[in-house]
Amino acid sequence: MTAKTERVTILTTPDFKNYLGEQAKNLGVSVSELIRMRCIEDTVPSSDEVLLKELITQSKKAISKANSSLDKGLNDIAETLAYLKNQRA
Repeated sequence: MTAKTERVTILTTPDFKNYLGEQAKNLGVSVSELIRMRCIEDTVPSSDEVLLKELITQSKKAISKANSSLDKGLNDIAETLAYLKNQRA
């Protein structure tokens, strides 16, 4: 079940909007998440937490790529074995 959400529109200067965007980008979160962190949770992730989040993201991508490579290798081996079995027959 997803949480209900509401849209909140605020008026701000272009400079402040850019500031929020840069802060969010530096933390690797959306502007909405930045505002939630600052207003509701009153927490800002440390640089270690930001780094850890990036490492997790990179690790997931690397694992996915490794799994794809392994699957391809296993398929290639299966095809080679099938070919060799047909050659013997």
